[in-house]
Amino acid sequence: MEGISHRTVPVNGINMHIAEKGDGPVVLFVHGFPELWYSWRHQIVSLAARGYHAVAPDLRGYGDTEAPSSPSDYSILHIVGDLVALIEALGQDQVFVVGHDWGAIVSWWLCVLRPDKVKALVNMSVTYMPRTPGQKFIANVREMFGDDHYICRFQELGTIEDEFAQLGSAVMIKKFFTYHEPAPIIVPREKGFDGALETPMTLPSWLSEEDIDYFASKFDKSGFSGGLNYYRCLDLNWELTAPWTAVQVKVPTKFIVGDLDLVYHIPGIQDYIHKGGFKTMVPLLEDVVVMEGVGHFIIQEKPDEISDYIYDFIQKF
Repeated sequence: MEGISHRTVPVNGINMHIAEKGDGPVVLFVHGFPELWYSWRHQIVSLAARGYHAVAPDLRGYGDTEAPSSPSDYSILHIVGDLVALIEALGQDQVFVVGHDWGAIVSWWLCVLRPDKVKALVNMSVTYMPRTPGQKFIANVREMFGDDHYICRFQELGTIEDEFAQLGSAVMIKKFFTYHEPAPIIVPREKGFDGALETPMTLPSWLSEEDIDYFASKFDKSGFSGGLNYYRCLDLNWELTAPWTAVQVKVPTKFIVGDLDLVYHIPGIQDYIHKGGFKTMVPLLEDVVVMEGVGHFIIQEKPDEISDYIYDFIQKF
């Protein structure tokens, strides 16, 4: 990752670590769980080489960015607030935004709350889903998948952290990154994450032991609580975003997903994407790409293709 520089920027009451490279229009890369700026390493280099200033923060609670202790400090309003402050700290009025997984959720809400800050959006894995007024998010997940769905299990403050700590950061990173099934992650208590998610004997070609070591070194330092707290704020987000029920995202958008991504196989999602619902909620959605044979961690699994898709879209603006 030669040429990528690092610095810390004060934003919204915390100190945020960012990785950056290149000069030109800013492309802001927003990572997911359990990830870091490092997940975007390939795209940073690629977009910088094509005339952009690529910027990838460690989000609140991750890596070398500060991690407030209270779960309620990880609401969508906090995270979007961090990014708005970062955009301003970079001296920008508007930026291109690229998000994946939780980073996609944050990016959708950045576009809802501050569309004036976003020139165009490329989001991956997680569609924009309008708030459902009748039922909180976690109750919805429980109804669909049961109490052992990983999002439900993540609500267990302290218990999940202890389980992750027993297995170790490197093992947990391997388990998540190499999960390549369209099925939901179900974690029965009697099995735990060790029994429910296999640890691969060998890594896929797109992931090296050196990569695992980097991620693990940062999670060894910060722990997983910061990232888990995003999930613990899902119901709080439901409460806080009531004023924005049924609001559309009105930013030019491209969406990319792998056909083996577990999110793509949530009941109803494919109909939503392909039969008009998604376009209704994101009227400036210009393109949907479904990549064959690709799993959830798409930006690392297919880095060159993703960089090309990003560039091809944003260079029009």
